[in-house]
Amino acid sequence: MKKQAGKDRQTTIYEHTVPDGQNSDIRLDKYITSFVENASRTKVQEAIKDGYVEVNGKKEKSSYIMQPGDEIFIELPKAPPPEAKPEEMELNIVYEDDDIIIVNKEADIVVHPAYGNWTGTLVNGLMYHVDELAGEDEDENLRPGIVHRLDKDTSGLLVVAKNEETLAKLSGLFQEKDVERTYWAIVWGTPDAEGTIEGDIGRSKRDRKLMTVKPEGQGKHAVTHYKVLEYFDYLSLVEVKLETGRTHQIRVHFAHMGNHVFGDPTYGGTSVRYGPNTGSRKSMFHNLITGLGRQALHAKTLGFEHPKTGEMVRFDSELPDDFQHVLTMLRENCKSEY
Repeated sequence: MKKQAGKDRQTTIYEHTVPDGQNSDIRLDKYITSFVENASRTKVQEAIKDGYVEVNGKKEKSSYIMQPGDEIFIELPKAPPPEAKPEEMELNIVYEDDDIIIVNKEADIVVHPAYGNWTGTLVNGLMYHVDELAGEDEDENLRPGIVHRLDKDTSGLLVVAKNEETLAKLSGLFQEKDVERTYWAIVWGTPDAEGTIEGDIGRSKRDRKLMTVKPEGQGKHAVTHYKVLEYFDYLSLVEVKLETGRTHQIRVHFAHMGNHVFGDPTYGGTSVRYGPNTGSRKSMFHNLITGLGRQALHAKTLGFEHPKTGEMVRFDSELPDDFQHVLTMLRENCKSEY
């Protein structure tokens, strides 16, 4: 699929050829929804009806059945994003000076406005908290001050830039991998005491909203280092250090190894992966996963060279209560034999 902006920047163009192995029982509207990000089936049907979609150079109905080799051309009107606005909200500010803010993000908070979450994000709260963030006045900038991100349901530390110079320097540090980022996670299974997971990461062909490990050269290079901090009877507490920062990297890499992150509803962490799945044990894990309501993943430490002073700064965060509760229950009920 080739995706680019239209010449007038008011449309988004998609060009796609149906692969040879494609099943021939999928409707045009359903097929388009599978690879156009953030497109609902209703909106796709409207686009087809309004003539924004062509198959093999001509208009087709939504009910058209896709065939291998079909060439799809889509030109969708691009609505301007809403303007990010300040919102009063409680933030856990770990550190702040004239250049940076260190936030300990709670789970269930999206970092910046995007499709499906235009309000209630960390950026909205930060805009209320400070007079100005880097890039706030730029057109269509919904990520003012944001240097790096955490998934919605991943808790922990991130740094925010207050001015353009700081943003540029911090972005360079992250790009050059001159940043210490340590995560703690609870994973299913008992991996080796320490190790490195390597594997290109890209979007899944079966579901474009998911990431997966790809054959070499077909995704973005990704490297994850880990060591086990504590073993339980079929789970482990691990410390993770990222060499790269790909979308969902930790969750995807550990799922690929068969050590799915505990409680992760997207990548298989809500199933009992190891050990007996009966009786009180099954009930305990069900209650823990339901109570946690997210993946057991926390960005615990963050260290880098301060962009203004040049000094090394390092921040550490306590585990949130929901994560700590799971650990306590595992220590009490899942004795390790390792």
